[in-house]
Amino acid sequence: MTAAPASAPHPEQDAVEVWLLTPPADGPLASEELDRAERRRADAFRLPRDRALYVAAHIALRRLLAGYLRTTAREVEFARAACPRCGGPHGRPVLHGAGPGAPHFSLSHSRGEVVVGVARVPVGVDVEKVPRPERVDVCRSALHPWEQRELEALRAPERPARFARLWARKEAFLKGTGIGVGGWTSEVYIGDGGPGAPSRPEGWTVLDVPCGPGHAAAVAARGPAPRATVRRLPPEAVLVGGRVPYGRPRPGEVRHVLDGGHARGDPDARDAPYASEEELP
Repeated sequence: MTAAPASAPHPEQDAVEVWLLTPPADGPLASEELDRAERRRADAFRLPRDRALYVAAHIALRRLLAGYLRTTAREVEFARAACPRCGGPHGRPVLHGAGPGAPHFSLSHSRGEVVVGVARVPVGVDVEKVPRPERVDVCRSALHPWEQRELEALRAPERPARFARLWARKEAFLKGTGIGVGGWTSEVYIGDGGPGAPSRPEGWTVLDVPCGPGHAAAVAARGPAPRATVRRLPPEAVLVGGRVPYGRPRPGEVRHVLDGGHARGDPDARDAPYASEEELP
């Protein structure tokens, strides 16, 4: 039986907590904490590495939420909110039977990296592996026309990383709203702005999340610019017997504070929302 984790304080009303995880290379994952639907989905992956990434991501999500809810990972139950477009039961994931004070959450994983967002307001996160140049050429028509112009204005070697950044912002926003990714991705502008650029969606803040080389990540939260912290989980947090390190960060953990200004030390970010690193205590 899995013991209840040490409890974590709920995020404050204007705060977003973002957790990063690079899954462990070996060791037994705590897959017994997943529910039947999650296990079915995990078994459907053809490649072992994809299955392991999915399992690690969902263990991390369950253990994090268990801390906020003061329960065990196995007892966390998920449901779906109503779709904001059609009202169907396929909107963003929510906690089953959650009361008005329950945390909102979002999960994303891509090629070896996991991102989890937790907040008191609707939130979306996304992480993207930086694509190959030929993939950018195929997919850039799914961007907003103004975002396509921003991409084309860059030198060819810079485009894959910028595409990943733009797409992560877009998916984070669409997941946060519950609309999800579809044919309307080209209708939403979440680019870098500038003279004559369209406005970003009203009522939401979208921030870039630092997640290391080779990936781009973003978090979107409903309301004005939140105070967001980014913290890296140790790989052993998703192993059998592992724990989520709530409270004081351990030496070597990564922690950032996000806000809406310029990316300090990141010339690629231009006027995008930014992350400034905060020293560990």
